[in-house]
Order: sequence, then structure tokens, then C-alpha cells
Amino acid sequence: MIENLPLWASIPASVLLVLGGLLALTGSAGLLRFRTFYARIHAPTLGNTLGCGCVLAASILVFSALSSRPVFHEVIITLLLIVSSPVTAMLLMRAAVYRNRLTKADADLDAR
Repeated sequence: MIENLPLWASIPASVLLVLGGLLALTGSAGLLRFRTFYARIHAPTLGNTLGCGCVLAASILVFSALSSRPVFHEVIITLLLIVSSPVTAMLLMRAAVYRNRLTKADADLDAR
């Protein structure tokens, strides 16, 4: 069954989808461009989180227009994404700092 999406919902949803794709692409390009782990972790975290947020906002808009009522269950997905992505990045950075500290301590012991 194919339903027609109203113009007032299709244009903002299209803009949000293109913006989300561009943000995710920018984050992925930052991952390839930067050299150190700490610089590499920053770009995808911001770009992909904002990109996925735009895609989820477009999805909320489209499904709200198609069902003729507000659809809020995708807000939970958005909140979980916004909370979990930075926390994961922070844990990865802490693990890298800990690993680098242990590597430097081993190098100092070998130098003695």
C-alpha cells in the first residue's frame, strides 16, 4: 500500500535526510583525514550523532504525517543515541589514555 506524503512533510524530511547524510559523511571524512586517535575519535562522534539525529527527526516527521498523529516512540531512540554516542567516545578515550600511560611506563622501565 503506497500512501502519499503531504508536501509540508516531504520537503523538510528530504532536507533533514540530505543534511543527515552530509553530516555523517563529514564525520567519516574526518575519521580518514586525522592522524592521531584522539583527533579521529572526535569527528565521527559529532558528525554521526548529528547525522543520525537528523535522520531520526525526518523519520518522526514522516511517520507522524502518515499516521495523522504525533509519533513519539522514536524520541526514545534519539535520546538513547544522543546519550550513548558521547559516552562511548569518552570511554574509548579513557582506555586510550590508560593504554598510553602504561606504554610510557614500560618504556621508562626499559630505559633504566
